[in-house]
Amino acid sequence: MHHIPPFIAPTQHTDPAEALAQVQRIYHQQIDHLRVAMQRFVAGDTPSQPVRAFYPLVRVHTSTVARADTKLAYGFVEGPGHYETTLTRPDLFASYYAEQFRLLRKSHNVALEVATSAHPIPVHFSFAEHDHIEGTLSPERRMLMRDLFDLPDLASMDDGIANGTWQPRPGEAQPLSLFTAPRVDYSLHRLRHYTGTLPEWFQNFVLFTNYQFYMDEFVRLSQAEMNRPDSDYVAADSKLKCNTLVFNE
Repeated sequence: MHHIPPFIAPTQHTDPAEALAQVQRIYHQQIDHLRVAMQRFVAGDTPSQPVRAFYPLVRVHTSTVARADTKLAYGFVEGPGHYETTLTRPDLFASYYAEQFRLLRKSHNVALEVATSAHPIPVHFSFAEHDHIEGTLSPERRMLMRDLFDLPDLASMDDGIANGTWQPRPGEAQPLSLFTAPRVDYSLHRLRHYTGTLPEWFQNFVLFTNYQFYMDEFVRLSQAEMNRPDSDYVAADSKLKCNTLVFNE
């Protein structure tokens, strides 16, 4: 048995904004559950049973190949069936999720079902910005943490959906997105790890390179952009050989 948050029943939505609000409600409930349990664990309290929380999900059901005509390559499903995906960081991806929900409604005129998934949230993906947990724990407590909380599982964070190699198990829903919530969380943590910059400060596209002369050129371009009096950028970060322009919205 696991100590989990109170159950939130699945809900059906025709309003994309209401669907997003429900995703946010579930996500914050689950994250708060993990954070409180971890704070108590760091303070020396040991839970009597393992602690677990789950990602929210969105699901659609279609019964026909018919859909609204669109020239976009996203915002619809290919044909009849059940489609779902787990979601994370609705604070960071709010506008993206709202747009996807709107397009799904426009394309198929079906309800958006929002629910709590069966996919656990690794506790490391629940940490707040300045949480540095493991450095405050003894080796014994760090080992015990593995028994009490879910940890990131790299085997479940592959790119099979995006690569076209994913195969559903009998009765399993089709994917509604190219990347699952744990895979997205893992990528967000990699951005912070490699650059020292929070994901909130990144633009939509990130280019990775291991050639220093490319980085020198990016730094030069960033400095030139920052020197423009009418520039929309407010900072440039070149930590760990990764150059990031920060946009002022």
